[in-house]
Parts: sequence; C-alpha cells; structure tokens
Amino acid sequence: MSKIRILPDALASQVAAGEVVERPAAVIRELVENSLDAGSTNITVEVQRGGTALIRVVDDGCGMNREDVLLSIERHATSKIRTKEDLASILTFGFRGEALPSIASVTRFRLASREREALSGTEVEINGGKLSGVKDYGGAAGTVIEARSLFFNVPARRKFLRTEATEYSHIEQQFIIHAIAHSEVSFTLIRDGAVAFHLPATKDVLERIRGLVGGDLARRLIQVKPLEHHGIRVWGFIGGPGLSRSSRQQQLTFLNGRPIESSSVNYGLREGFHTTLMKGQHPVTFLFIEMDAVGYDINVHPAKKEVRFHDGFAVRDAVAKAVCEALEGTSQLPEGHIPPSTIAKVAQPMVAVPQQQSFAIHTPAVPFGIKAKPAMPMPTPAPEPPQIQVPVEISTAGVRSNSLESAKITVSPAPAPQEKPTSISKPEVPDFRIIGVLHRLYILLESMDGLVLMDQHAAHERVNFEKMRRAMEQGGVPSQRLLMPLTLQVSPRDADILRRHLETLGRLGIEIEPFGPNIFKVEALPTFLKADDPLSWLDQIIEELQTLSAKGSSLRLGEDMIATTVCRHSIKANDKLSNIEIEALLRDLFACEMPYCCPHGRPTLIQMSLKELEKKFGRLAP
Repeated sequence: MSKIRILPDALASQVAAGEVVERPAAVIRELVENSLDAGSTNITVEVQRGGTALIRVVDDGCGMNREDVLLSIERHATSKIRTKEDLASILTFGFRGEALPSIASVTRFRLASREREALSGTEVEINGGKLSGVKDYGGAAGTVIEARSLFFNVPARRKFLRTEATEYSHIEQQFIIHAIAHSEVSFTLIRDGAVAFHLPATKDVLERIRGLVGGDLARRLIQVKPLEHHGIRVWGFIGGPGLSRSSRQQQLTFLNGRPIESSSVNYGLREGFHTTLMKGQHPVTFLFIEMDAVGYDINVHPAKKEVRFHDGFAVRDAVAKAVCEALEGTSQLPEGHIPPSTIAKVAQPMVAVPQQQSFAIHTPAVPFGIKAKPAMPMPTPAPEPPQIQVPVEISTAGVRSNSLESAKITVSPAPAPQEKPTSISKPEVPDFRIIGVLHRLYILLESMDGLVLMDQHAAHERVNFEKMRRAMEQGGVPSQRLLMPLTLQVSPRDADILRRHLETLGRLGIEIEPFGPNIFKVEALPTFLKADDPLSWLDQIIEELQTLSAKGSSLRLGEDMIATTVCRHSIKANDKLSNIEIEALLRDLFACEMPYCCPHGRPTLIQMSLKELEKKFGRLAP
C-alpha cells in the first residue's frame, strides 16, 4: 500500500492558510493589497474584537464580474501573472492566488463585488472553505469582503492568538504601513464601531505621516531628498539626531510602494546612520526605494514580506548615501525632555555654584558671535545660499586625563576635506549666549528658542573623531610595527575576504600579507590600538569585512576604531573650560559634518524650547 497520499482540498487550504493567515493583521494585509491592485481610491477597514469577530474591507476599485468572483475563491487563481517570465517583473502586490481561498477556509467568508459599468454584481458566501451560496449583488461599485469568526473551525490555531488589544495593535501597524505607502489613497480604520483613523487622500507624504504618528514626531523628521544611484532612487523621511527607537517598529521601508524587510536595506541604514545612533537603538525611517522590478525577487516568502535583491550592494550603497547626505545637511538640534527626578537632582548644585566657584567662567555671561569670518574661506555651491563655516580645530596636545587647567586649547585653521561633496553644507553656527557650566560637564547656553545644553566630552569626541577620520580618508592611519609578527590562520572563505581587502586594511594601519595557504602574517597594527588580544580583535575585523559592500563604504570599518580611540583623548567631565575655550569648542563642533551627536550616537547638544519650559513652570497648560 502506498505511503504517499494526495491531501484533500479542504486540508490543503488550511495548510496554506497557516502560511498566509498568521493572525487578523495578515488577513487585512492581503485584502488591502488586493484593493490597491484593483485601483481603489477609497479603502475602509473595519474590525471587531481585534479582528477575531469581524474583518471587513470595502473599496471602490474596478470590481469583478460573476465569473471572476467564482474564480477568485479557487486556489492559485490569479489575474497578475500568465507565464513564468512574469515572475521576474512583478509590480502588483498579490500574484499567487492563495489569499482568498486560504482566508475563506478558516472563516465565515462573504465576498460581494460589482464592476463600475455593470447593473448588478455577485455575492458569494463560504463557511470554512465550503461554498454555501451565490446570488446577485446590488451594492456600490467595488468590492466588499467580510471574514467573521477567524479560526472558528481550527481551534488549535485560534488558541495561539493574543489578546484583543495585542491583535488590534498589529492591525493598526499594518494599516499605518499601507496608508503611508499610498498617501494618494483615502484610508479609514474603524474599531468596534468607532472611527480610529480617517485619512483623506493627499500627495504630501509628510502630511500623511503626520496624520498617523502625530505632529511632534513628524516635526522632528528630516527629509531625504531624492537620490539616484545605479538606477535606484531613494527618498523619504528619517529621524533626526536624538530620535531613535529600541525596536524596528518605526523603521519602515517601501520598495515600489510595497512594505518590505531586507537585510541589504538594514545594512544600508546602519551605514548611513553610522556614529549617529547609540548601541541597541534603531532609526526612525519612512524610506521609499524605487527601481526596476527585474532587479529584485519578492517570491521568497509566503507573506511576501522579504525581498531578495539581485545587487544587494548597490541597494545598500544607495540607502547609505541618501541617509548620510540627509543627516549631514541637517541643522536640527536634538530635543530633550528632562524628567522631574533629574530636575530635582541638578537644582541644588546649580544654586550652590556661586558659592563654590566651580565654573571655569569668571566673567559675566555675555553674548558672543560665532558667525565671524572663517580663517580659511570655504567654497560654497552657487545654487545654495551662502553658509558661514568656521573650519577650526582644538589641539589637545599635553592634555592631562583629570584636568585642563594646564592645557591650552588653540584655534587654528583646519584643512578643508578634499573628497566630500560640495553640495552638502555644514550646519550654520547658531548665536548662543554662555550661561554657565553644570557639574563641569554640561555647558548651558541660551538660544533664540530656549535653553541648550552641550556635553563638553561628547562634543570634543565628535571634533576629534572627524579630524581622525579625515586623516584616514586622505592619508591612512599611522601604524606601529610589531617586534614579533603575528601569524593569523583563517578559513578559506575568510582568507578570500582578507585578500580582497588588503588595501583597505593597510589604510587602517593594519599591515598584513599572505604567508601561505589560509595563513597571513601581521607586521603592524594602528598606533592607537589598545587590545590585549590582537588576534581576537582581527577576527572581529574579518567579521565586519563580511558585511561591507564592495566599494565606497569599506573605510567605515576604521570608524569604530577611531570612535573608541577619541574617547580617551577628548575633554573629560570635571575639566574646566574658559569662555574662550568654550567658544572654540563650539566653532569646531559646528565645523563638523554631524555636530549633533558623538561618534557613539549620544547627543552633543540638547535643546529645551521656551514652550516646554513654560509648561514645566505652569505658565502654559500641559
């Protein structure tokens, strides 16, 4: 007797439903994508009890005739592809023809549709995968789909659903993703009879984002101007300095209007936000990628969430370049909210300052102009308005680890970067008034908008970091020869990686050369490297090399080494600075490409607006 049997249709549909219908949010994803493929301009989503009792999606799309309605509930019935060649250039959201029969197999399902020019349409009802009725439909043009009692006939699947609140949060996230991706379509979300979102159609994507995530977040976003790179167009909005999340929930990326997940995009974001995010944090992004459909494959996941690019390095470089240019061109100060507990802690030291004389500032607080003429004129692109740039640097030779009393900070012209794009101008130095220094670490500044706090250690880290990075890009990192060369034995794959990056490693101060099959001899390491186990450190370098693209971004490998090094050579807490030294530090900071965070991603400056201060003191209603 044969051991192999053909699955019954009902059981096969439930197996497919296990791939397509993970939870109520997955049903909504499939139905909304069908509505978008139908050319809808208005889509309404209604749910009850977190989608377990009812999911209803109503659209005004092209609709279907009776024949198409009956075919749509058959497995693998699709209007999107005809031949295997069509799989190489899919522009629609759905194409497998599994969604509707899979949903119908685990719900009490109703589909009603009418074409715009037809006098009547067709309505079908299905209970647990069994067709129970077909009749004429006299409703509005478009399609209405209802899915009730999700998993009523598969109790084993139903028990894995979470609480109604949790399931609704997934539904809302799915709704937000599609509403942002298609701002030209009007979206409405109804929860248990109450309208949760009503979003009129708009061509302004930022306006759509504002309507979904709120004005405070939208105000802190930075525009990523459209950038073309190897046939890939990237644009959108990203979180400014100091705006990040502990999860990727607000890291949204879209490929030709499709929400996607991709390791290539994630690597590109990591490179673009390099040295501007704290460890463990993820950026806020609403990033749109546009490219030819032949350049990627979406047929790699049942839910079509993951995408495989034919040239992942090109996508990574395009994303990294677009994000980096947006961050370098921003002039937005990070905003910070000081909790009451923190205010209580700092209030007493601030009152005691005049008696203890702990300031390094002995003169009255007077305004000073940072907008003096630069020591070395910088070229400014003709289309851009003139930017005032002060390319100076702080020399810290001879600085002791615990005090700056004997150190002199001199202001001297810094060489202009040779290889940086001239289209990106550095942030203009604001007009600040020095108020004082808190705990010999936080410099208090008055701005036109409120109070600004500057972390002197983080600010000096950024200055030193960009100075050393510029040296690495222009001439390489100084290296120190080892008394006894090290022998490094690696796998064949790692050996190939090392051979391809010998030049890059040399610019990072690592002198390494082949010494036999899969064996390398290390003769020199960077002078600033302080590693107890150099071979383990080199293993980490090889691991990083595996994630780097073929060109352009390899030098980012050295930035991690530099970021660790500048921490030891920068101004510390308790180092006293004079007015002149603070002014020089400010000038140097705003001559940097990214002055608003240190190379570890911590903010260098935080602003508290007058409005926020007035709320805390009860002058404005909270």
